[in-house]
Amino acid sequence: MKKISIFILTAFTTVLLSSCTDTTDTFAVSDTAPVVLSDLTITDIELDPVNINNPAITLNWTLADYGQQASINYNIQIASDEAFSNATTVATINGNNVATLSISELNSAAGLVGLPPFAWNTLYARVTSSLGTQNGLPVASNSINFNVYPYFNYKFSDYYLVGDATAPDWNNNNNNNPLFRDGSNAKKYYYTGYFKAAQFKVLETKGLWQPQWGTNDKATIEVNPGGGTDPGTFPNNNSSIATAGFYAFTIDFSSKTYTFESFDASGAASYTGMSIQGSASTTTAMTQSTFDSHIWYLSSTHLVPGNLQFKTNTDAVWAGSTEFSGQATLNGGNIPVVVEDDYEVWFNDLDGRYILIPLNL
Repeated sequence: MKKISIFILTAFTTVLLSSCTDTTDTFAVSDTAPVVLSDLTITDIELDPVNINNPAITLNWTLADYGQQASINYNIQIASDEAFSNATTVATINGNNVATLSISELNSAAGLVGLPPFAWNTLYARVTSSLGTQNGLPVASNSINFNVYPYFNYKFSDYYLVGDATAPDWNNNNNNNPLFRDGSNAKKYYYTGYFKAAQFKVLETKGLWQPQWGTNDKATIEVNPGGGTDPGTFPNNNSSIATAGFYAFTIDFSSKTYTFESFDASGAASYTGMSIQGSASTTTAMTQSTFDSHIWYLSSTHLVPGNLQFKTNTDAVWAGSTEFSGQATLNGGNIPVVVEDDYEVWFNDLDGRYILIPLNL
């Protein structure tokens, strides 16, 4: 038996005298028996990547009884093992005993607990009841399991350079150089390389002028999502780069800030060849940019789940540890490729940054 104390201050006021009396009321709550989560009517669920807002599963359970009328929370947890060692909470329901998860929500949960896409695997679900805003006296239900076939959810945004300071000039679909996304901060991007004495902007989709990113105040970034007044250009609100050369451009879409600074490339290695290799691909020679010899790319190459490295003409090997994008180092291990698709692959040997952009996901 648990006791929760509630303190009530009661004031009695008369014409001549005011006084306050503190009284303490208590009520007792008991540990509830675990709620019972019902089995699903189906056990095999193939998740549809097209109709992602359609319902995937509906969960039903009995109501908890803590011995008092109180605000009861029900946390729905999903895991890849029966011990719920890597559980993720996908929804919290208050005062009700039914919840429906959409295809998108269930697919996201499958990814969060480590299930690979395009393969049948088992998920486990349970409901944990608790009291109040502090989730007191949590009690977990029985678990149920079912099989899911997740699709791949590419959750990243990609951005591209455009402008007469850059290789594609003012052409929005001319093998535009992508910005290199940080391996651990999906809102932060980099581009270190050669720029002409001119201007540039950032696009979200090759072939489209909107949304486009620039600056109006020389410090923060602005976007024109679909018409209207376009933002000013980088690096300095419609002012051109003073001198052609190497610069480091960093843009943070969470803080809406950017930096553009000179970069000393005088000590950088000068490679004449670069290839991708590893279990994710056959060894394939990359194309060297004619605009900036430190930029290497493949416009489209087929990759399968496995690992990837960049190998130079000197047999030096560059690799990182984060999927889709990150920063490679010499003899840095293996870049994981987690899903089969055709990819646009870019590598910058000035700072080791790489990005693998799936073309069909």
